[in-house]
Amino acid sequence: MPGENTEGLRRLGTKSFGNVILEKERIGEWASMETTESGMPVKKQKLKRSIIDTDIHGSAPREELLKYMPRIYREQVATFGWRLPTQGGMFLNGGTNGSMQDIKLPRNDTHEDNYLNYVREHHLEKYNIEYGIMTGGGYEVHAATDTDFAAAVCSAHNDYYIERYLSRENRLKGSILIPKQDPVLSVKEIDRVGHHPGMVQVVVSNGAQKPYGQRFYHPIYEACVRHDLPFTIHVSMEGIGINNPPTGAGHVTSYIEYRSARAQIMMAHLASFIFEGVFDKYPTLKLVMMEAGMLWIAPLLWRLDEDWKALRHQTPWVKEPPSEYYRKHVYVTSQPLELPPKAELIKPMFEAIHAETNLMFASDFPHWDFDSPLHAFPKLDEETWDSIFYRNAARLYRLPQRKGAEEATA
Repeated sequence: MPGENTEGLRRLGTKSFGNVILEKERIGEWASMETTESGMPVKKQKLKRSIIDTDIHGSAPREELLKYMPRIYREQVATFGWRLPTQGGMFLNGGTNGSMQDIKLPRNDTHEDNYLNYVREHHLEKYNIEYGIMTGGGYEVHAATDTDFAAAVCSAHNDYYIERYLSRENRLKGSILIPKQDPVLSVKEIDRVGHHPGMVQVVVSNGAQKPYGQRFYHPIYEACVRHDLPFTIHVSMEGIGINNPPTGAGHVTSYIEYRSARAQIMMAHLASFIFEGVFDKYPTLKLVMMEAGMLWIAPLLWRLDEDWKALRHQTPWVKEPPSEYYRKHVYVTSQPLELPPKAELIKPMFEAIHAETNLMFASDFPHWDFDSPLHAFPKLDEETWDSIFYRNAARLYRLPQRKGAEEATA
């Protein structure tokens, strides 16, 4: 193995399309290229067009967050700790606390923007990222019983990201973390920072006490519409704290089971949004489903359409087939990218989920299962590639379309 492992340990395995093997998951720069079946290297690709990455995680050390919290909570934390649920050992999902093994992530402190500079050098510049959507962290607030404390942590996160990232790097955009188990406090937080031009969506965890389409959450969507912000569900905190189990059958033994089944909850949220009439009540609302994969969406939509035909009398407010609500209102991010075993299945599957209008590229940087924009996707036609890697996200997040008439990729 030549040289040091400088790029990061990714999920192992390759995907073969025709006579080219794409090294989708690689170990180090030595493997970050295409090879033919005979093992001969193919010239390494470079992104000639800038892209938008819709899932970049930041670093917000808790000792720094305390500086943004009211005195009463600083004193409580000093005495009792943070009082937030954690995901536990089985959810330490590879790498170092979920991050790539071979990178030592610097942390922001009061004097240096260490982590911000790391993101700039190792991600924004490296992959020609014109805009990156920071999806933050701190999702443990969504499993907490003390909603006032959770709201204070959310506000601290939002203020920290605005000050430490958005005000110092124009390419980065932020997500409003809310205490979604308390809609009143959630609306208060959306109204507090929703006007900030760098905040482009509201984000919650996939783990929940009830499906997100239910009326309990509707005040949140009214606030999202008021500020023209998408509502984003990010995989996290399933089965933790006050949230329901991570699968329909209950709790699981290992992380691989949890990971493989977590789309179940996202399915329930999507069906709930449609059949509870959220999109009819808030016709301009957009929903983003993040980090749950994507190819499960097509068979789910087919099933929802068939059930709606037979049972539409139960939900007379649903005026169109569920697949139409998805097409008009729902965006999905690509990571972790799963691909069918045969190349000829890619095009029909992408068509079934409306990839050209509804799919957005996400890397999940800096997590262990990070998807490189150079290697995660098979070769796509220029129009589809441009939609997934830039135009769809620019449209959703109201970002400028790409500058100039640049050349195509690869």
